[in-house]
Amino acid sequence: MAVYFVAQYVVNDPALYAEYSQGAGPTLGAHGAELVAFDVAAETVEGTPPGPQTVIIKFESAEKAKAWYNSPEYQKVVGKRLAATKGFAIISESMRPVA
Repeated sequence: MAVYFVAQYVVNDPALYAEYSQGAGPTLGAHGAELVAFDVAAETVEGTPPGPQTVIIKFESAEKAKAWYNSPEYQKVVGKRLAATKGFAIISESMRPVA
């Protein structure tokens, strides 16, 4: 079942975020990931998000998403995103019915 890594945030340090982006992009291919959306000005229709920037990455499974996130390659750069932005990230299955 498809799984999505969804991050939404505001970028507070564009230079550091650019460094993160250059390092993070190449880590996706090795984990079979597909960049579905990268929107720097997502429109909010409900609630109060941390910021307008939204990233959605598709993986074949939660295991693959977590393997990517925890990989040494991604862990080398994720700290730059965390330092450059304020927001959140989640991993969500495409369809998880109520039990």
